[in-house]
Amino acid sequence: MIKAIIHADLFDYVDFRQDYYILFDTQILEVGPMKDFAGADEVFDAKGYVMTPGLVNGHSHIYSTFARGWNTPCNAKNFTEFLEQMWWKLDRVLDQEAVYYSGLLSALECLENGVTTVVDHHASGQYIKGSLATLKKSVCDEIGLRGVFCFETSDRFDLQTCIEENMAFAKGSKTSTAAGVFGMHANMTLSNRSLETIKEQIGDMPIHIHVGESKDDGEYTQKVSGQTVVERLDHFGLINKNAILSHCIYLTEKDKDLLKEKSIYIAVNPTSNMNNGVGLPDVKGLMNRGIKCLIGSDGLGSHFARDIQNLLYTMHLKYQDAQAFGLADIASIIGHNYEYASTLLGCKLGRLQKGYEADFIALPYNPPTPMDSNNVLGHFFYGMLENFKPDYVWCKGEERVAQGKVKRDTSTIYKEARQVAAKVWEKTNQR
Repeated sequence: MIKAIIHADLFDYVDFRQDYYILFDTQILEVGPMKDFAGADEVFDAKGYVMTPGLVNGHSHIYSTFARGWNTPCNAKNFTEFLEQMWWKLDRVLDQEAVYYSGLLSALECLENGVTTVVDHHASGQYIKGSLATLKKSVCDEIGLRGVFCFETSDRFDLQTCIEENMAFAKGSKTSTAAGVFGMHANMTLSNRSLETIKEQIGDMPIHIHVGESKDDGEYTQKVSGQTVVERLDHFGLINKNAILSHCIYLTEKDKDLLKEKSIYIAVNPTSNMNNGVGLPDVKGLMNRGIKCLIGSDGLGSHFARDIQNLLYTMHLKYQDAQAFGLADIASIIGHNYEYASTLLGCKLGRLQKGYEADFIALPYNPPTPMDSNNVLGHFFYGMLENFKPDYVWCKGEERVAQGKVKRDTSTIYKEARQVAAKVWEKTNQR
């Protein structure tokens, strides 16, 4: 069946076209002005909407889903203690049921917020082997998103089991729907011997790891190696092509210069960084070196539009200059999210052009001032993102959201998830 979206204003962060149509099945077959539209089997009239590609979240933690509403004692004096008293307390009790339902809930909320692809960094201490396949089942197979998954290998868990889970999933799942990379938690939870063991087994496989999220990471690394966080990973040959280094707040200038020579991505997470009080990355300094940055949520909710907005605002604050970081920089980073996901999934995401995947969203928007190709970025950032709630979402050519709601009965999922969450919380209180 050939479907069509007609009378749409198309914006893909590069081009803006008004009163166009899109012909598609699972991929975009044709794009053109309405005067050339010849018909289709199924038609959606997008008059009054701006069509954009579905969003890609460049760094998430789906396992954090059941933290919402969870009350647990926490008297942390530094970031490591915060992890110990909260996040590590949660992730080590997650079993198969909890992983499955966290995936369902997160994916549903992603869709409702226009996110059609998620790059996830997973941890579940009671359920390592098979956990990534379970996430793929709930997020991709059942709810219909695309995903790039990994398990955060750490000395907190059985190292070899973590290694095997990452490698088995990456080998067995490489489609336009799901793919795997090698997950590592951070320098500060991996010994020198562990890094050596990982390198021996993964070769040139791309990694996804937290780097310099807090001062603690660098202090540990200096203690065990006398190196910086980037130098240590590079020493073990782990900064491979298409690696994601997340956060990168505490990097030296030498670190940044070293990364300039690597074909890697840095995932920045401004909303989470503010929430954790750990600082903000030097995004402009990274970009000026030609280092490609992604933007992620770090698992702090599914309202990804907020993360895009906060990136601009936090950089203005960091540099004490409202012109130091602009809308063109935001568009560039969003483009890198699409680029990374496209590379890993082996498909074309992020443009409204022939041959790209049919992942797009319809945003209701009535511009209060004239809108054209010269100012559409301003309308997007200061208008569409302000009330970002797509009425319709398509992924892989299927309409997943209609009139702002996911097209399936979610009441049972939410009811069962609340029961699972209660069991997870009870387990954390027993630790």
